[in-house]
Amino acid sequence: MAEDTNKPVETNGEPNQALQKNVVKDTEYGKIFPTSITQEMEKSYLDYAMSVIVARALPDVRDGLKPVHRRILFAMRDMGLTSKAAYKKSARIVGEVLGKYHPHGDQAVYQTLVRLAQDFSMRYPLVDGQGNFGSVDGDSAAAMRYTEAKLAKIADELLEDLDKETVDFVDNFDGSQQEPSVLPAKLPNLLLIGSEGIAVGMATKIPPHNLEEVVDAIKTLVAKSQTTPTQADPKTIETTEPDQLTGGFVSEVTIEELMGHIKGPDFPTGANIYNPKDIREVYLSGKGRILMRATTDITEVKDKSRIVITEIPYLVNKAKLIMKIAQLVKDKKIIGISDIRDESDRKGMHVVIELKKGSRPKSVLNNLFKHTELQTSFPANMVALVDGTPQLCNLKMMLTEYIKHRQLVVVRRSQYELRAAKLRAHILEGLKIALDNLDAVIKTIRESKDSDTARANLMSRFGLTQIQSEAILDMQLRRLSALERQKIEDEYKAIKETIDKLTLLLQNPKQILEVIIAELDGLKEKYKSPRRTKIHGALTTISEEDLVPNAPILITVTKSGYVKRIPRDTFRSQRRGGKGVSSMATKAEDEMAFLLTANNHDDVLFFTNKGKVFHLKAYDLPEGSRQSKGQAVVNLINIDSGETVKSIIAIPDLTKTGGFLVMATKQGLIKKTTLDKYVKIKVNGLTSIKLDQGDQLISVKTTSGDDQVFIVTHRGKAIRFNEKDVRPMGRATKGVKGINIKPDDYVVTMETFPSKENRPDDGRKKYFRDLMVVTERGIGKRTPVHLFPLHKRAGVGVKVAKLNAKTGNIVSAELVTPEISQLMITTKKAQMIKLPLRNIKQLGRNTQGIILMRFNKEGDSVAAMTCIGEEESEE
Repeated sequence: MAEDTNKPVETNGEPNQALQKNVVKDTEYGKIFPTSITQEMEKSYLDYAMSVIVARALPDVRDGLKPVHRRILFAMRDMGLTSKAAYKKSARIVGEVLGKYHPHGDQAVYQTLVRLAQDFSMRYPLVDGQGNFGSVDGDSAAAMRYTEAKLAKIADELLEDLDKETVDFVDNFDGSQQEPSVLPAKLPNLLLIGSEGIAVGMATKIPPHNLEEVVDAIKTLVAKSQTTPTQADPKTIETTEPDQLTGGFVSEVTIEELMGHIKGPDFPTGANIYNPKDIREVYLSGKGRILMRATTDITEVKDKSRIVITEIPYLVNKAKLIMKIAQLVKDKKIIGISDIRDESDRKGMHVVIELKKGSRPKSVLNNLFKHTELQTSFPANMVALVDGTPQLCNLKMMLTEYIKHRQLVVVRRSQYELRAAKLRAHILEGLKIALDNLDAVIKTIRESKDSDTARANLMSRFGLTQIQSEAILDMQLRRLSALERQKIEDEYKAIKETIDKLTLLLQNPKQILEVIIAELDGLKEKYKSPRRTKIHGALTTISEEDLVPNAPILITVTKSGYVKRIPRDTFRSQRRGGKGVSSMATKAEDEMAFLLTANNHDDVLFFTNKGKVFHLKAYDLPEGSRQSKGQAVVNLINIDSGETVKSIIAIPDLTKTGGFLVMATKQGLIKKTTLDKYVKIKVNGLTSIKLDQGDQLISVKTTSGDDQVFIVTHRGKAIRFNEKDVRPMGRATKGVKGINIKPDDYVVTMETFPSKENRPDDGRKKYFRDLMVVTERGIGKRTPVHLFPLHKRAGVGVKVAKLNAKTGNIVSAELVTPEISQLMITTKKAQMIKLPLRNIKQLGRNTQGIILMRFNKEGDSVAAMTCIGEEESEE
């Protein structure tokens, strides 16, 4: 065990009496004070720790500045380097700060000055720099002898009213100068610029915020506040202690209400914030981690994809980030990247990551988020000095302390202005007495032998004070004119109004708060700027669905994998045999593959040719115009190279919908699985059906369990059988034979419909239930379902239409009833038409059909068909 150093030191077995009695010894080196080494270490370390905490590392909650920041701004003001002045060398500023206020290293001061000027470090830079002040790549600033600086406009607001005795001044390090202990700080600077510092045993890291949001939160805080009325004497109010005139400040507002205005940090580099619950935790407790992600976009160039980075998280070094990505590619921890280029310029950031052909862009991007600083967190720890003591502050506490500080500043400023106004009024009263007794005053002055005698004679004869007498003696002769006399009268009247206004203000704490809010409103209008950092997800319980109208849409997918959603009313109905309109500016080699009706809030399931299923909400699909290409589906779901979407279905709510999914393959197999097995679909998808080699998934439909199934082949065969003929199976199973097909034929579509007819009771419309088929050449027809005999599954089927070179083979088929009012057909060349169903005739099975649309381009053919219900059409 260590010895107890607090015990008296023994010498030759005897206690050291000098230490025990704390006797001072005189030696040739001076006086020696015996003390315990433990006590001395504790005292010295504590003094050092408190010096670092208070005088170096932590910001003051009132003005949001550390001492070095405050001294730089104050020194620049003293040098006349306001926002309207000319730039001066940074070395000159650093020398001024070092020589008068901050006796530390010149590089420490210069680096602080540099950071205050960096627009990528400060949301609202306080220094306007000219020259090389570093970059987001981590480049250091030029030497201080090369750069120049002055105060930014917004910094002037922090220093305003400094000469009106609004704050206390203290001695500098050698007592030769005075410096402010805190700045008046019109702006809530601590939240605007944030802060970062490491002290002894504690640290601070406060994120920057948006001025407009902070001002709105302060207004809400003040609106729900209470102050105590003052009983100050109007005669002595200008000398009353400022604390007695603020009326205190207590607000009943909650942090949740403040968060209704302050959505979250607003970083100068933009980017994105996720997990709003983390932001709430930071504002409630003062500490927590905020998840940040870069802003990225996946684009298609020829047959390859690329990831473009336009914004990176706050405080991330872009050059080191690129080097990290390159190293990961070299170490083969991230596969699929072929090249990295930094194309950033003065217009903004633009880092391009080229991907290899066949790569999965979403997978590569997710790996980049996982292994690099494209995704990082901000460890918020909002520690600041409150009344000189370090405290962990929540959002309300920081805003409350700022308002209390501004109350004192406004009171002290008003007291100063009131004293100045009363002094001026006093002088003007003396000048008025002199002007009213002008001849006597002149005679008195002329008869006096010197100025001191004249002053005494004026005081005794006219009852003037010394200040008034001095003002009369200093008065110029031109003030004796009638016009000048009127100016003195007008000035005296204005001064009296100012005195009354300031007195009333100092007697009413609520008016002081109103002054604070009015000043903040002016600053908000002057320095407002849009939020840069996007927050994904609301701070309240509002979901994304609440922000997106559940409007009817069309979802289109091309064969090369471009998907988009467009409002359903984009296309007007036309007569049968028309040419329609262009639905998409597709690439020359691209063709339309699928067309689906849905609503924005629907769950959309994407089934691929390899039997996998992926899930997205409909509003997550990119919204496009009628002629826009859309976005590559590889940007939305993690499909493999060579994998294509073969079927999409929309379900209003996957978690609440019962029933089954029935799937048909190209080789005629059919499988049924309960829908609840697809509620939780991972990002990388799920296996929906196990396929034989060479087979592909063709079509997927939802059923009730008591439906009937139509399978239609390319060569014009169709089979109809009961769904009950197919037993339910698990997800990763093959299924059973649905239809026997010839080697040169394959399944093009599958359709399901209720076994029982759903005839309307009102009888207003003629009831029908037809199979609508469309061929490659734009020929189509409706054939009543009862003309197709009900067979068992695995049969060869019957003829669905009479096919020849004029008609082409079958492309699509769908069941139609009186609820269906319109038909939409799209071609491989992206031509689209909408037709009323009533214009299409009912024909028998062994017929060709009628012309539904004509093609604009030679060699074009029908790609897909979908039907629209009556209510959907009205929408």
